[in-house]
Amino acid sequence: MATVTPQRVDWSLLWGQRAFRFFFTAMFVSLFGSGMNFISVSWYIMSATHSTLAVSWQVIVVTLPGLIVPFLGGVLIDRLDRRYLGVLLDVARGIAVLSISYIAWHGQLHLWHLYLMTFITGTGSAMYWANVNALVQEVIPPSQFTGANATVLVGVQTGMLLAGTFVGFIYDHIGIAGILFIDGLTYFVSAYCLFSLRSGYVSPRAYLQYPRQYSDATEATAEALESGEIPEVAEAGLSLAVYSDMKEGYGYLRDHAVVVALGVTHALLMASIVSSNVVIVALASEILHSGARGLGMIEAGWAIGAITGGLITSQLPQRLRLPLYVAAMAGMALGHVAMPFATLLFAAVLLQTCFGFFRALAGVVAQSSLMAIVPKHFMGRTQSAFAIFATILQLSMSFSLGWIAQRFSIAIGFFLLAAMYGAATLTASRARRLLPLRMTEAET
Repeated sequence: MATVTPQRVDWSLLWGQRAFRFFFTAMFVSLFGSGMNFISVSWYIMSATHSTLAVSWQVIVVTLPGLIVPFLGGVLIDRLDRRYLGVLLDVARGIAVLSISYIAWHGQLHLWHLYLMTFITGTGSAMYWANVNALVQEVIPPSQFTGANATVLVGVQTGMLLAGTFVGFIYDHIGIAGILFIDGLTYFVSAYCLFSLRSGYVSPRAYLQYPRQYSDATEATAEALESGEIPEVAEAGLSLAVYSDMKEGYGYLRDHAVVVALGVTHALLMASIVSSNVVIVALASEILHSGARGLGMIEAGWAIGAITGGLITSQLPQRLRLPLYVAAMAGMALGHVAMPFATLLFAAVLLQTCFGFFRALAGVVAQSSLMAIVPKHFMGRTQSAFAIFATILQLSMSFSLGWIAQRFSIAIGFFLLAAMYGAATLTASRARRLLPLRMTEAET
């Protein structure tokens, strides 16, 4: 069983690995395109409808597949080569986005086209991020989990920073069609980087270190599946194997309270971040009246904070990480109480910069801790389980924020987000109490 061992980040060791350089580039390029997509589509919908509820449907549609896909996705991630799976998901999303770009270019774009594209990319993303979180665990040394998470987060947020700024300054020039075209191309660049990450087929089963994962019955039916001689038995065997894997994954979570505490905190954080797009777009449009450029600056502020937070967190001693992890959640809660009163663009950007810093700190601490604790062959199911929980929260929060902001006020929407971050503060406090105990148990 893995242990949580404090290690200083060795940047030369991390960047000296060809696989990690390709992985970082894939994340950077993918998030640059996705950031452009999400921001531009949100702004297009808000400008066309002036409805926060319509914007919330975008978030709902991109989130909805996460209720279903991770159940099977987590098992596939723990069975198939994660590199090939990531390439397949990138290519599928790229084709979908380029198709809608073509429609928009010819002036035939309707809202349902954007919702359909968002649903397809959301279906891919529901599996993609759990997959890449598990993949990074395979391509770096265990001692460098913190540095890898920090570096990937910096790459992701740098992509988002450029995307937010890019959209803000060019939206009025190339429109939604041009932005979607660039986004579609980035998926293919990301797919190429993942494909170049390593050679050969690598099965996650090679990392099996936990007590027996498959029953004799499951392995017997797997033989029938491979031979193809008894298709009925093979089909039943595949179903049994999937069910067995899912059951074992949830059994692992039931027995590891610290993993649940870290995962729930991260799910609360991510659900709040994604759903907050509904009120952030409304803030820029209805309160600040800053246009697409102002929205881009707000998004850029978030990314600057996240980049700074990722770099700083990677160098923090272990004794400071967990206390700051709890403090970051509390800071997010208090900051969202103040956010609707930011009537100046500068104030909104400053608050978003703080939020980005807190998100980076919390994300690096949570993900590096999970990678150090969770065995590789359970990582896909663990990530997918929390993705399902985050999806349920995102769906309910997105609709609630859109309805509340339109029916009552944007301020109440921000207060609801503050309550979510308050709950995350409590679960982060529980993780802080449990993690030292987990380290003690692992050492003995």
